[in-house]
Amino acid sequence: MDIIALKKLENKRKMNKGYLWALFCAILWGMWYIPGTIIWAVPPFDSMWVAIEATNGASMATVIVAILISAFNAATVLLALFVWNAVLGKFGEMKRTLREFRPCSKWFFMASIFGGPVAILGSFIAMGFIGAGFAAVAALGYPVVGSILARQWYGEQISKRTWLGILVIIGGGFVIFVGGAIAELQAGDARYLGYIGGLMAALGWGIEGAIAGKGLDIAEPDVGLTLRFLGENIIWWIIIVPVVALAGYPIFEYAIAALNPLSILVLSFAGIAFGFCYVAWYKSFPLVGVARGQGIGNLYGLCSVIFLYLFVAQVPSWTVIVGGALCILGSFVMMFEETESESVRGD
Repeated sequence: MDIIALKKLENKRKMNKGYLWALFCAILWGMWYIPGTIIWAVPPFDSMWVAIEATNGASMATVIVAILISAFNAATVLLALFVWNAVLGKFGEMKRTLREFRPCSKWFFMASIFGGPVAILGSFIAMGFIGAGFAAVAALGYPVVGSILARQWYGEQISKRTWLGILVIIGGGFVIFVGGAIAELQAGDARYLGYIGGLMAALGWGIEGAIAGKGLDIAEPDVGLTLRFLGENIIWWIIIVPVVALAGYPIFEYAIAALNPLSILVLSFAGIAFGFCYVAWYKSFPLVGVARGQGIGNLYGLCSVIFLYLFVAQVPSWTVIVGGALCILGSFVMMFEETESESVRGD
């Protein structure tokens, strides 16, 4: 076997491994919406919503509760990742990567800004206003953002087939957002903040993937991901949560009350599912590129709809089902691209 054939075989193995990681990401990501739905009805988050709604209205109550849930989600994910890196024996590598701020770790801290207060908060806001089914499917447009940015920022190549998949995903997003908004306007119940949350999730995760891809050129995925959630926890617990408290909302009071067995159990489920979903997501990027990794990870929308139906009997609206189907079709178009194709990164 000549060198060219060996190179093609190795590239195929690498791509298949990357596809497998992205598929694991989709399954775990879909599972995350189960505790993401349940946590709203768990004490003290349910009583927190009622208390804030009585004085500041339902919309503000939903946003403030979403902030606290997002902060706890980041904390439980970070705890799961610390355990994961301890098992792998990578604390030394983590320390080295953290020191290399300019060439490496700055990218993960930048990713934490878009992944946390933008994407994850937006997803919880969409859950609170419209439901987990919509929140899951609304973010399916994130590979479009990530693919275009990856191409612009560091020359990641996008084939014609991938562009076709992107266009199909855009069509699905149009049905989800525009079709859903029209349906709600006709019913006289337009929950605009829920749609804004879904858009935040799509934009945030797309931008995060493109930024993280730059850091992953240098750092190991397990270590880089832990630094990304370390940055997110700093943003939540040192900046955003104190600001919310200074604004007069009793967020610290309810944060302490949330340290009860039931809420810890639900939040731990969310942290484990989301943490290892992110592990798989970040591991797929260096192997198949941001565009393909995000495209295959987009199958989480299908997984979430199935899991939500099986475990919490939640059925999304027709606009979510049709739009989500188009997004998933676009992901399949991207997924079944020839693995022997050219390198995903430009020279």
